Amino acid sequence: MNSKSPKVKSDNVLIGTPMRKVEGLAKSTGRAVYTDDVALPGLLHGKILRSPHPHADIVSIDTSRAEALEGVYAVITGRDMAVQYGIIPWTPDEYPLCVDRVRYIGDGVAAVAAIDEDTAIAALSLIDVEYKVLTAFFDPHDALEADGATPFIHEAKKQGWNGNVTKVVKLEFGDIEGGMDSSDVVVEGDYFFEGSTHAPIEPHCAIGQWDGVGHLTVWSATQVPHYLHRELARVLELDQAQIRVLQPLVGGAFGGKSEPFDLEFCVGKLAMKTGRPVKILYTREEVFYSHRGRHPFHMHYRTGATRDGKLTSVDAKILLDGGAYASFGLVTTYYSGQLLCAPYEMPAYRFDSTRVYTNKPACGPKRGHGSVQPRFAFEVQIDKLAEQIELDPIEFRRRNFIGEHTKTVNELRITSNGFLECLSSVESASGWHDKFRTMPFGRGIGIAGSTYISGTNYPIYPNEMPQSAVQMQIDRSGRVAVFSGASEIGQGCDSVVAYIAAEELGVPLEWVRVLRGDTDFTPVDLGAYSSRVTFMLGNAAIDAATRLRKLVQSSVAKAWAVKPSEVLLAGGFAVWAPDTGRQMPIAEAFNLAEVEHGTLGATGWYNTPKDVHGEYRGGTIGASPAYSFTSHVAEVDVDTDTGFVDVKKIWVAHDCGRALNPVLVEGQMEGSAYMGAAEAIMEEQIFKDSDHGRAGLHNAPSLLDYRIPTSLDTPELQALIVESIDPEGPYGAKEAGEGPLHPSIPAIANAIYDAIGVRMDRLPFSPPNVWRAIQKAKEDGTLRKPSGPTVRENASADAMVVAPQADG
Repeated sequence: MNSKSPKVKSDNVLIGTPMRKVEGLAKSTGRAVYTDDVALPGLLHGKILRSPHPHADIVSIDTSRAEALEGVYAVITGRDMAVQYGIIPWTPDEYPLCVDRVRYIGDGVAAVAAIDEDTAIAALSLIDVEYKVLTAFFDPHDALEADGATPFIHEAKKQGWNGNVTKVVKLEFGDIEGGMDSSDVVVEGDYFFEGSTHAPIEPHCAIGQWDGVGHLTVWSATQVPHYLHRELARVLELDQAQIRVLQPLVGGAFGGKSEPFDLEFCVGKLAMKTGRPVKILYTREEVFYSHRGRHPFHMHYRTGATRDGKLTSVDAKILLDGGAYASFGLVTTYYSGQLLCAPYEMPAYRFDSTRVYTNKPACGPKRGHGSVQPRFAFEVQIDKLAEQIELDPIEFRRRNFIGEHTKTVNELRITSNGFLECLSSVESASGWHDKFRTMPFGRGIGIAGSTYISGTNYPIYPNEMPQSAVQMQIDRSGRVAVFSGASEIGQGCDSVVAYIAAEELGVPLEWVRVLRGDTDFTPVDLGAYSSRVTFMLGNAAIDAATRLRKLVQSSVAKAWAVKPSEVLLAGGFAVWAPDTGRQMPIAEAFNLAEVEHGTLGATGWYNTPKDVHGEYRGGTIGASPAYSFTSHVAEVDVDTDTGFVDVKKIWVAHDCGRALNPVLVEGQMEGSAYMGAAEAIMEEQIFKDSDHGRAGLHNAPSLLDYRIPTSLDTPELQALIVESIDPEGPYGAKEAGEGPLHPSIPAIANAIYDAIGVRMDRLPFSPPNVWRAIQKAKEDGTLRKPSGPTVRENASADAMVVAPQADG
């Protein structure tokens, strides 16, 4: 199927009501099984030897002493798996273990399988590696400007680029300079978004088992079993049919487990070499070095508007610090610009984005992939514009609302759009008009908005097959089984298909069994990334359940001599709609259908529409079947003596299309806002440079030193669900897992300005950074409460240009 029309609210019995998560009790009682819980007979323990240098050629590796250690069963190096891989098929640039060069401290060089973990660790110390140390690049500007006097990090990807450049994207829509010239006000600003990492509770873990007759099984805490399955086959040079990937429950990911990692290849190869199962569990330090988190962004924005508050032109230049490998970097570079073009109408837009390699752990996708950083800069730009024309910043955003069932300036299709209701919801709930520019010095309130995709319109590797599919089977007892390839990483995808099966087939939720995470027995789903699961898997589940429901309705209708459309399935019964006293138990209805149609089973599938993007190079990247919309208001206290920012409350309004389960949606909204606030106030994935100890070492590779908010640091969060009922989403639903993160950061930045008149244009807003900005404002005489807005209507004046402010 390609799309589904949403049902009206009155048609639904379970959908739209609070329900439990199907795996919630198992998790809360400790019965849930994660990868590290899997115990197999004869299990060996693996460890990976990692580079102590940020950039060096491997001259030689001698593993003989490690192999001679008692209790060691196998040692492998890069030469054992000398096939490059990468999640994006056009940019494979990694080996499971380095073959000839290491590119960051922590890069894998060799792996050991031993009788226990202590023996494996001891064996690593016996592997002799000779390195030739090379000049390392830590600053992306230095990497970009490198002239080849010292070796580049990689070979050049394209003629005219240096070998430190991953990707360059330059796209332009409309008359940029004409728009600027016609503007009454032009604001320029430089912004810096510091990198951050995912910090999931569960470290990466993988187990490999080789059966000796040609079958490899890999258990992994991955978000993408299907893509892992493909890359394992390619790198280990096996047929895909020989490999089975099992995904136990995943203890958090947030994008950090959405591509293959070295440990998954290593456990496979070590299991094949030893004939015994092998487990590798990352230490917390290894999790930080494996990274794939938020890219540091250096951004320059130039934005124009008319005196009556209409955007005229947006111009962006962005430098992305990508770390040592490409990862999702090709997509990130596009997302840095493509996903900015809503919820506001832009007559003209240009972005010039360059991603470079540096000798640090590779960056990749973190919740809100590629669009959180530019959203921070742009929403602060909007507030600066609103202040210049003395217009309330919420009103400014209203006046630029792009609308629904339309297209963006870069030709992405917009369907439903509840952004105006989001603005109104946070405006009312926060008491905006009683607080903005009126609270005491040190107390402030800020607004921001955003949009995000409900899944990527195209798969990572080109193909025309469904993006998501399920199999559904009805048992004579009334039990319904759903076979799903989707990745349950805590977001509730198992629950979504259970809710849909219970809704469509009329069975109690407890009668639905969800079997997932097994590439041998479940249909393909592409994984848990880009907020795709509810939209795509949900539509696939409706497709399968609808086929079965129609079979049951037709059989019951024949038995009752009524129309199939008059038979309802709900609450464990088949019911005749005109007279609900006429009913039969649902198991009896299923048995009637099985007599008539045979064993009851159906498949359902979903693929995306093709008319949702422009026909230009890169036009497909950022395209989605639907977009969510979000608005936040944040309220803060700023201590000008210490620079400490206390985020008191965030009001989160999110257009999720329809909330299939309001409790889960609220949880996703609050979790997203929490992560956004954490990045705003605390988080920094930073590394030592040559002036501060060992260059390239992570500054804080532990949960003790890497600062994230505890429950005591977390602001009060109020979730305000907005339902726009998307015409193609399952029951009208859209995403709710990533979009609600984006506005937290700029809303806090704008609130700080409202509190003390200091712009924070670089992250994080930590006490040292804020204190330094406050000291500069004191020196400049600008530390004061900003004046309030005065709405002007169509006033004309010579254009004003606001110069870039120094980074806060």
